[in-house]
Amino acid sequence: MNTTPQFWRPPTASILAHRSALRVLMVAGTVAAAACGGPQTPSRAATVVQQPTPSLSDAEIRDLDIAFYSERAQRDPTGALDLAHLGSLYLARGRETGDPRDAELAEGAARRSLNNRSARNEQAAQVLQASLLSQHRFDEALAIAIAARDADPDNAALRASVGDIQMELGQYDAARVSFSNLHVALGDLSVGPRLARWAEIEGQPEKARRILAAVVKNARREVKMPRERLAWYWLRVGDVELRMGNLRGADSAYRAGMAVHPEDYRLLSALAHSAALQQKWPEAIAFGERAIAQTLDPATLGTLSDAYTAIGDSAKSTEYQRVLDVIVLKQPGAYHRAWSLFLLDHDRHIATVSRKVREELRTRKDVYAYDLLAWTLHKQGRHQEASSAMQLALRMGTKDPQLVRHAEAIERALGPSAAGQP
Repeated sequence: MNTTPQFWRPPTASILAHRSALRVLMVAGTVAAAACGGPQTPSRAATVVQQPTPSLSDAEIRDLDIAFYSERAQRDPTGALDLAHLGSLYLARGRETGDPRDAELAEGAARRSLNNRSARNEQAAQVLQASLLSQHRFDEALAIAIAARDADPDNAALRASVGDIQMELGQYDAARVSFSNLHVALGDLSVGPRLARWAEIEGQPEKARRILAAVVKNARREVKMPRERLAWYWLRVGDVELRMGNLRGADSAYRAGMAVHPEDYRLLSALAHSAALQQKWPEAIAFGERAIAQTLDPATLGTLSDAYTAIGDSAKSTEYQRVLDVIVLKQPGAYHRAWSLFLLDHDRHIATVSRKVREELRTRKDVYAYDLLAWTLHKQGRHQEASSAMQLALRMGTKDPQLVRHAEAIERALGPSAAGQP
């Protein structure tokens, strides 16, 4: 899911606290020197004041902030604000590292915050909703989003948030109502990406491209925009270009994101995938290995396995397949869809993927869920059933090369007689 990130960033309180303590020590040193009666010449204390403060990366600052707010929350377990801040920080770290444990930590912090104060605690509610979405617990997230929207029905971002979740669940009629009359907020950093995804689902990729262009333009104007969030907007632009078949435009967008946030595993993975589609195997390997150095993303492991197969290194290919198996088979709940497609395309774990797909379809009935079902049935040789499922995947007119490719393969498997031809 292309979850739009939250747009609140807590003050770097831990850094401010450390700097305040440093200033206190500097003043104390100066006073001590004066008390000794020495002349006020440049001293060791003055030299300390002039030394530059070591620069820290965004990730290091965030980790210090997490430690700072964790300590404050422990000192005041009945508070709400610090816990909400802490949950937001966990979410930010999880988006950057891909570690699913951060979503669980964010959920725990948000629930504790809301337990301490349920009224006027919108930040904790937003963190809880986002953490549930990260865990693909869409029904729970939808209930929270609807409650927030009903409390503030004129808030475009809250209405778009509801539509976003309805879209992910395949509740397209409801999503259409939620997204109606939101065109005035096309460049809004919360609303725009969701409207762009809705345009894609409805088969309007050019509209999605225009919306995202406006979003990126506005995001670049935000002086305090976190780099990982700006990189995410470029990722969305690249994904739309890729689905439109514009590989050059996709690469350009991904690289623009990399210029903002170097070594972003999401962009590295996207560049690896794009290179693989173009059969640029050395590039796919280079980008893919840089990506998994950050996070062991199964989809990227699959790309690397294919790339090594293409250059004739079967040992490396098998090694990455084994790592992929270990990671994927331990995943609770539904498989990530990219991982599922890799397994199906390589005729592996078909029965297990089929079971996971059907479990997910109990609640999530979007076009990509039916596409996965169709592809699973096709791989099992049940082509007529696959064709019926594929019609549901195509019902919104979504222009995605993946859907088209699967539909064509299923129709070929049916043969001309099944298609009504003599």
